[in-house]
Amino acid sequence: AKMQKYLLYNAVEPEELPTLKELTTTEICKVWSGMSRHIYKQLLQKRAVEIGVGTFAVLPAHANVEEGEVLPIERPMFILNKPLKMFYNLDSDEAKIPDETPVVHPDFEEIAASTHFRHEIVEQCVQETLLCFAGALRDNKEVEFSFR
Repeated sequence: AKMQKYLLYNAVEPEELPTLKELTTTEICKVWSGMSRHIYKQLLQKRAVEIGVGTFAVLPAHANVEEGEVLPIERPMFILNKPLKMFYNLDSDEAKIPDETPVVHPDFEEIAASTHFRHEIVEQCVQETLLCFAGALRDNKEVEFSFR
């Protein structure tokens, strides 16, 4: 049911983002870099991380090397949730997370400990940012989300 809140019929109102209003841009970036490190650690342990609007996962792929040789590789991807894709009428490649890959949710306690924020702040900051993200999808705005 967590994902439901990102299916927006109306624009995101500022009062739906109380935590983001309180935090500085630097603080928001700190939270997300903590989130990013956490996701990276999970991916290294062959887990996928579901964050409400989609899932970060490492998928098997193929790289073409010289002379038609194909090299099996793994590539990290963000896979948008199907209901979200349908709701916002988005196109993207079909990607399937391998069955043997466990899917986990972010451990906000752990991220909070590493970033020195209260875990409620971390969780709300992440959820409100994703709400903004969904709002941008709804309004057909271009979104740039950069992860290291």
